[in-house]
Amino acid sequence: MNSSITPRLPGIRFVHSPGPTRVPDEVMHAMQRPMTDLADPRVAALIVACEKGMKELLNSPSSDVYFYASNGHGVWEAVAANLGSDNHSLLIAGSGHFSDQWAIQTQGLGLSVIRTPHQDGQRIDVSAIEAALKADTAHRISAVMAVHTDTASGMTSDLAAIRQAIDRTSHPALYVVDVVASLAAAPFDMDALGVDVCLGSSQKGLMMPPGLGFVAANAKAFEWSIQHAKPRFYWSWQERKTDNQSAKFCGTPPLAHLAGLEVSLGLLKAEGLEAVHARHQRLGGAVQAAVRCWATAGAVKLHCKDPLGFSTSVTAVEVSPGIDPEALRVVAREKFQVAMAGGLGPLAGRVFRIGHLGDMNEPMILGALAGIEAAMTVQKIPYGANGMAAAIAYLAQHTP
Repeated sequence: MNSSITPRLPGIRFVHSPGPTRVPDEVMHAMQRPMTDLADPRVAALIVACEKGMKELLNSPSSDVYFYASNGHGVWEAVAANLGSDNHSLLIAGSGHFSDQWAIQTQGLGLSVIRTPHQDGQRIDVSAIEAALKADTAHRISAVMAVHTDTASGMTSDLAAIRQAIDRTSHPALYVVDVVASLAAAPFDMDALGVDVCLGSSQKGLMMPPGLGFVAANAKAFEWSIQHAKPRFYWSWQERKTDNQSAKFCGTPPLAHLAGLEVSLGLLKAEGLEAVHARHQRLGGAVQAAVRCWATAGAVKLHCKDPLGFSTSVTAVEVSPGIDPEALRVVAREKFQVAMAGGLGPLAGRVFRIGHLGDMNEPMILGALAGIEAAMTVQKIPYGANGMAAAIAYLAQHTP
């Protein structure tokens, strides 16, 4: 890297995007291990450990876990390839930018997609899902697909309510959930929720670099795929459901990512999932407390309008017309070493986003909030006083 363009700065830059997130040193060290012969029995043991660890994290011991060398968009396609049929439609619940992109990508494969409407700042409209299933008397809808946390808007939807809507209609559709932005940040119990397929990727709550995706599918989903899905190969669950480790990955396994995942799963287990979820809730609550104080000056506000919809992964902060959130991001990153995210899709130019998931703690959140206040001061963006005090008070009250 050219040091005249990017001179070394002391300390570290705080990464507060909602992905990629900070990677713990233990994970990075594991990923730096030398590569090994694929016939080495330690490779097979590593794969088994990662599969077992993911099943424990998802609380779905009987589901099969399939790993892919991909990002979240790749595992969207893996699910579509295994559940897509010329005789069926996939219902994708509207929840914001990422449900829109999931629908566009799936339609790009030539598959029929039904989309339910979404209201800005609100969670998934469960009644719209139920109405679509009731209207589908021919049972052409093969799956209801939902994004648990929409990273663009900072909204988390009620997965149990969606399951209940499917059950009320007695519709045979599979239940598919994208947990890319919520896994290891918010409670998720695959079997208790009646989820047939879930999908995610490495760069968020799993505290790893981008590049490893996963799908977990139960026996019901696997059998449906065998009977109905269109021809596929690289993404195929049927090809990957094997003890042959090369076939499991349709070629060479991503050894470095698997080594990192084994350690990451161990870190989550050592902390304890309840503690992990409580930490994320605590950090997100502190950010939202600060933003509520900032909002009193009228220039910024929380984008989420549903008090039950706030994400434990990321908070979207809406700015008033005339304020450039991208300029604010540049100042925060380059002057104050706080890297946060911008708006996506319909929210581009309307919000900035503060990530608070993954390998993160209280002083990191307080440092980020202080840096953002400093950046707003430089940009002359009015903000209410006592945002930092509110965040500190929240943490003092909720930290065990």
